[in-house]
Amino acid sequence: MYEKENKGLLPRLGTITTIAIVVGAVIGSGIFKKPAIMASQLGSPELLMGIWILAGVLTLFGALTNAEVASMITATGGQYIFFEKMYGRFTAFLYGWAIFVVIQTGSIASITYVFGEYSQHFEAFIIPRFSPDIEQGCMLHIPFIGNIYPLQNIGVKIITISAIMFLSLVNYLGVIFGGRIAVLFTTMKVAAILILVAFAFSYGAGSADNFVNEAPGFSFGGAGIFAGIIAALSGAFWSYDGWNNITYIAGEVKRPQHNIPRALFIGTVIIISIYIVINLAYMYVLPVGEMARSTLVARDVALRSMGEIGASFVAAAVMISTFGTSNGTIMVSSRVYFAMARQNMFFRSIGNVSKKHKTPANALLIQAVWTCILVLSGTFDTLTDMLIFVSWIFYSLGAVGVFVLRKKMPDAPRPYKVIGYPYVPAIFILFAASFVAFTLYYDITLYNEGKTEIINSLFGLVLVATGVPFYMYFSRNSGREKSSIEV
Repeated sequence: MYEKENKGLLPRLGTITTIAIVVGAVIGSGIFKKPAIMASQLGSPELLMGIWILAGVLTLFGALTNAEVASMITATGGQYIFFEKMYGRFTAFLYGWAIFVVIQTGSIASITYVFGEYSQHFEAFIIPRFSPDIEQGCMLHIPFIGNIYPLQNIGVKIITISAIMFLSLVNYLGVIFGGRIAVLFTTMKVAAILILVAFAFSYGAGSADNFVNEAPGFSFGGAGIFAGIIAALSGAFWSYDGWNNITYIAGEVKRPQHNIPRALFIGTVIIISIYIVINLAYMYVLPVGEMARSTLVARDVALRSMGEIGASFVAAAVMISTFGTSNGTIMVSSRVYFAMARQNMFFRSIGNVSKKHKTPANALLIQAVWTCILVLSGTFDTLTDMLIFVSWIFYSLGAVGVFVLRKKMPDAPRPYKVIGYPYVPAIFILFAASFVAFTLYYDITLYNEGKTEIINSLFGLVLVATGVPFYMYFSRNSGREKSSIEV
């Protein structure tokens, strides 16, 4: 059914690799940084653990819902193809456009930049930076974004760009090669986290009382507990983000009707389990009040349980984790633009496949170039913050699509049907819609109070809307035969 979309790409990824891609695409830098921020927003260890569990359960509901569609539509491009079948090309294109412009490229830039930052802990990676006068002098102003400084932290940016280009080359050389890197670094990052957990409970001199004692003198302030929970959920969801990325590469997975749903379920359960145990380890060593004041909770826990070597251990762990996440995201995201090009909804050359390596060469190249531009601009964090709101709109639409396809394609084979239908997808949709609504509400509130210059969520929609003229341009070619060029 989907031979044309997959033409030129070969199904070479097995179950273990597929699970590794799911886990590796999610566990990045968030679990090392977000718990401290969330502790400052909640002030309660019970609430903190509750948020991680709630976010995990909702992520699992989303993965289970997504798995039904993934089992029946196995074309490369995943969610992009899903949206086309559910809602038509316009919605699908806007999703793919948002993925290319900032959601995935911005994520790659942001995650890999963390790799570059932590590399500065080791002398071998340090690159001298320009003087403050030169950094400040080369300033550019972008409306709604603010001032950017391309030469600022140029050493970190050079390392970041080098890592992005290297990983893009790795994935150009073959999906098996990229898959092996995913398995290796996923294994290493999980091992590093479990080692930290073991040292925290064995040598961290912590206390089980920390699991129930609230931060002294903590107050939610005027916004109240609900605002604190919404803010903390945003941090948790950022750490869980990327769970649906595996669908993008469906055309290169062996037996995708079975392996992708299996990988989504097993991978998500592994992620939830890891996040729960490492947060318990953090809280065992550091009371929630200390966590809230920590700039990097993982480092502080490692210092107490491992001594001076702890800082180096965490720096290495974060580098391993972010390197692996970048690899997985680079691998799968390029397949979205490839799928768009195959339908003449993007530049046709992006649909080319390397004749030798059977990988989407030009899609990997354009993704790498644009990501590196975002790295130099330094705007990726700002842009991705704006697009989190949009991402959850698409998550909600994806879950609604399960109901749409059951009506539009009632007789289509479904090797996997979502457990607990219709309640599981309905709960996910209800929460996703509520999260989007409350995010918009608080963004407007912050804007009205003068705490921000723009309404981030609305500007995120504007960024997506920039794809409309491109859709009009590419749709003129939609009736033409899909590209099947090999180079």
